[in-house]
Amino acid sequence: MNATVNENCIGCGLCAGVCPEVFSMGDDGFAHGGEVPAELLDTAQEARDGCPVSAISLSD
Repeated sequence: MNATVNENCIGCGLCAGVCPEVFSMGDDGFAHGGEVPAELLDTAQEARDGCPVSAISLSD
C-alpha cells in the first residue's frame, strides 16, 4: 500500500502528526507520502480521513 499527497495539500501537517512513519513535511512546505506498512494502515487511513482538503490517497 502506498500513500500519495496531491496538489490540494495546504501543508497543515496533520498527516505527519498522525502518522509520521508514512507522511513527512518536505522542504517545499507540503506533505509527502510513502509506503504504508500493513501494521500502520489504520493510522494512515486516520491521517487520510482527517486531511482538511482531502489531498491523501491510499492505493495498492
